[in-house]
Amino acid sequence: MLSVQLPEWNRTEVDYRRSSTIADLFQAQAALTPDAIAVIANDRRLSYREVDRRSNRLAHHLQSLGVKPEALVGVFLGRSENLVIAILAILKAGGAYVPLDPKYPQDRISMVIEDSGMRMLLTSSETRAHVPLNPSQVTVLDIDDPDIARESSLSLASSAVAGNLAYVIYTSGSTGKPKGVMVEHRNVVNFFIGMNRAIGSEPGVWLAVTSIAFDISVLELLWTLTRGFKVVIHGGESTDTIASEISRHGVTHLQMTPSLARMLTLDSGAHSAFARLKQIQLGGEALPASLIARLREVFSGELYNMYGPTETTIWSTTYLVTKIADTVPIGHPIANTQIYVLDAHRKRVPTGETGELFIAGDGVARGYWGRPDLTAERFLSLPSVSLNRLYRTGDLARILPDGNVEFLGRTDDQIKLRGHRIEPGEIEAVIEQCSGVRQAVVVAREDREGDRRLVAYVVAESVGTEAALLLKSSLMAKLPEPMIPSAFVFLSALPLTENGKINRLALLNLPPPVLAVTSGLSQSQSESASEIESVVSKVWQEALGVEQVGQNDNFFDLGAHSLTVAEVQSKLQSALSREISIVDLFQFSTISSLSRHLAGTQPLAEETSMSDRAQRRRLARQR
Repeated sequence: MLSVQLPEWNRTEVDYRRSSTIADLFQAQAALTPDAIAVIANDRRLSYREVDRRSNRLAHHLQSLGVKPEALVGVFLGRSENLVIAILAILKAGGAYVPLDPKYPQDRISMVIEDSGMRMLLTSSETRAHVPLNPSQVTVLDIDDPDIARESSLSLASSAVAGNLAYVIYTSGSTGKPKGVMVEHRNVVNFFIGMNRAIGSEPGVWLAVTSIAFDISVLELLWTLTRGFKVVIHGGESTDTIASEISRHGVTHLQMTPSLARMLTLDSGAHSAFARLKQIQLGGEALPASLIARLREVFSGELYNMYGPTETTIWSTTYLVTKIADTVPIGHPIANTQIYVLDAHRKRVPTGETGELFIAGDGVARGYWGRPDLTAERFLSLPSVSLNRLYRTGDLARILPDGNVEFLGRTDDQIKLRGHRIEPGEIEAVIEQCSGVRQAVVVAREDREGDRRLVAYVVAESVGTEAALLLKSSLMAKLPEPMIPSAFVFLSALPLTENGKINRLALLNLPPPVLAVTSGLSQSQSESASEIESVVSKVWQEALGVEQVGQNDNFFDLGAHSLTVAEVQSKLQSALSREISIVDLFQFSTISSLSRHLAGTQPLAEETSMSDRAQRRRLARQR
């Protein structure tokens, strides 16, 4: 029998009950702590017993409608306790869930529904009106249906086993079509074991901030509830900020992308909340050393750098950050996981040398839904390296002398932006479908430290502001917000390499584009007429990285995204001493309209003297 000698860092064998499903683990925890609070959402609190019973009722109903192992059920719900109940019910019934974020464009949601072939969709009274397909194509099941409340709350028999699907999550695809990653119960159960050993399993209070369309939500919503945590679901009807929820609920654990962490460190109001946390996990994109330095000014608990593709089940390596250094490794593999760095001939490279990262072990997923060709391309058997299947990540890495892995970028054009895995080819394909567009290339630029943005370089019949606005409008109807470029640059031709390929490096070496699609109004050249307008203008310019903003320029046409909005909210509240709602920033999206609105709001504290106002003006000018 062929044997493969494992390096020391790959000896990660841990025994666990391999026959368990996620539902088994949750029900065992519910039996241990039935009266403990499991979920808090919009100030509603449910105990483990209540979550168990409500999900049992829905599971019985799903089984009566034909849900069984390998059946895909869509989840199209807002951020509430029903999100957790729906996912657990599908797993208990034996099916696999397909997460759909209601915030995604309807074209994207329709594509996932059609590609997955799901015949059932769990939604609520609040979200069912936004289901994009005709109900005759999908059975729309309202989670608040009275018939469900009459079902039995007792546990039910499920024929699902560890090798059955638990979920299918769609990720960006280079051909313009997202692909569904098939993850089995056994993959997730092993991941849970890996997290127990890597970050500890002592229960605490976890703030879940991630969309269910992003696989790290599995850690926030399911690993936690199989370990006895109290899970606070951020968002929904609540207007609380992340900082206020940490303080109000005594949150101990928080997982987020480095982009979100960077934004929160800019909010002085969040600093005291960070001090309350015991543990932070950062992942989904590269972690800069400069961010660690910022975090260590306000957070003294355990800080982890996490890495892992969706195809190997959430996180595959972890690294406990104990010092500030020039580079931050992604760490060692978790339980029952092996890592290999290989050259172009699929041979191991020596320690310290660069190669492509491959991952093997119990976390490697089944493959891509309905894509056997792509599955064969990315999921490989290399007996000379490993007796297990390996997933080819497309990431460049090297293994350091101490066994830690250092991430060094991509072998292709894939981008990690604010935690989302983005294939530029998918965005390019949508742009090139627009009328008059001959060619498009999308790259990620970082013209300010820690602020990566997508920029589209386009060859088209029509150019200029109006053409850019039309392109942006078309993309917003088809792609999620993180995939919308912040700027559109029109070129007569795209630069090519000597062998005729697009020269992306040449594009990155072009001068930074004006990250704005401005209205070009004359007001953009004039000073604001009031103190509030001056402050708003200054904050916008800093957040957007532009030199001038017109009073009637739309904030979102200038390239703003969700993290920019949060940064602006924090800075304006500090500069103006007013509570400013996120909703206000969406509703009043020009300097003129926002300033008029804020002029009618009450400051948090009365200004007591002319010297106070002068000091505030000086602070505003310094920002």
